Amino acid sequence: MLQITRRQRDEGIRLGTTLLTGYDYRCSITVVVTRIPTCSGAAQDNMSSSRPSESTQLTDLQLAILQVLWTRGSATAAEVTEALRTDRGLAQQTIATVLSRLERRGIVSHETRQRQYVYVPEVSEPEVRRSMLADLTDRLFEGDVAALVTHLLSAREISRGDLARVKKLIAAHESKRGN
Repeated sequence: MLQITRRQRDEGIRLGTTLLTGYDYRCSITVVVTRIPTCSGAAQDNMSSSRPSESTQLTDLQLAILQVLWTRGSATAAEVTEALRTDRGLAQQTIATVLSRLERRGIVSHETRQRQYVYVPEVSEPEVRRSMLADLTDRLFEGDVAALVTHLLSAREISRGDLARVKKLIAAHESKRGN
């Protein structure tokens, strides 16, 4: 299993960022989520103990469950099961077990409403995307963002609208940096 390097961990501590490491094995996605607290002392003591503080692997099923939670904001195990029924066809108990495991790891939390657990994601989708893409860029393109973009542009047909959007994003990024 690929681990984050000491340098990545130390940079994460200094910058207070969330580090994610993704794995691709036979079309299965596994993500390691590491949350590094940005505060210290008493402020750190007041942090929720359910927040992730060590590496947690996320499987493709766990990511699918998080997608449902990110889309809805919150959901019961029954609602997640129903949302995934066409793609997964899993029993509600299976989904409930995965949710409880995610909760133990601090990836989701729950509150009780009308005698049901309502789950809420504790890791945001943009955090996961940013971290997974950074890891993918590091692992597959040796950190070369231009190589990643070149691959994306040559790997499939890009519509004029998408290309125009990418150009606008690049222009906005350049103007922010003053380049």
